Amino acid sequence: MIWLAEVCCGLDTSVEPLTSDRIHRSQVSLTKQMTMTPRTASIVRKTAETQIELRVSLDGAGKGSISTGVGFLDHMLTLFARHGLFDVELDAKGDLQVDDHHTVEDVGICLGRAFSDALGDRAGIRRYGSLTLPMEESLVTSAVDLSGRFALVYRVDFQTEKIGTFDTELVQEFWNAFAMNAGMNLHLILHHGSNSHHVAEAVFKATARSLRTAVEVDPRQTGVPSSKGTLTG
Repeated sequence: MIWLAEVCCGLDTSVEPLTSDRIHRSQVSLTKQMTMTPRTASIVRKTAETQIELRVSLDGAGKGSISTGVGFLDHMLTLFARHGLFDVELDAKGDLQVDDHHTVEDVGICLGRAFSDALGDRAGIRRYGSLTLPMEESLVTSAVDLSGRFALVYRVDFQTEKIGTFDTELVQEFWNAFAMNAGMNLHLILHHGSNSHHVAEAVFKATARSLRTAVEVDPRQTGVPSSKGTLTG
């Protein structure tokens, strides 16, 4: 018995024990392999109402190069990129002589589609993300599920119809278009807030940060995080 133990020990000397440190290193290695493939997407969309060129990197540094002709939207999307650590290059030209509606909605369509394309089959991601974010006197919760299916629950009321020249109702139009084309559930809830600029900013920042969590690669997740085996429909 002693001889057998010595032989076994001799055979095992080259085998690294399955320790928590080894498991952690394996998980880190898997995460690096998954994130080595750039998760990017480019969208070009041209209609009679808008012409949009967009490039997105989900694993960026928060760099935003945004030009839509709608100043407030540019401001919100710059914040979105920064807080989500997404790199966004966006050039949009729309029929602003009519109003901002077509431009805002179509940018939402393209950005949502770009996120969906960049995520691919969505294997390895965390899938869910949520955050309650304060912005001065305002407090907003954003919760997302990158389920491949669309749902928007929007419980945000603005005290004013405009922020400067921007129609506050377009915040809902933007997120409706984004969530539909990204294939995601999005819940936006305003707990309290009186300043319309602060409320809108809280919505965009909170959603950026909840999406940042949802798109992250989970080192413990192998395959698609769904018992159905798919998140693309």
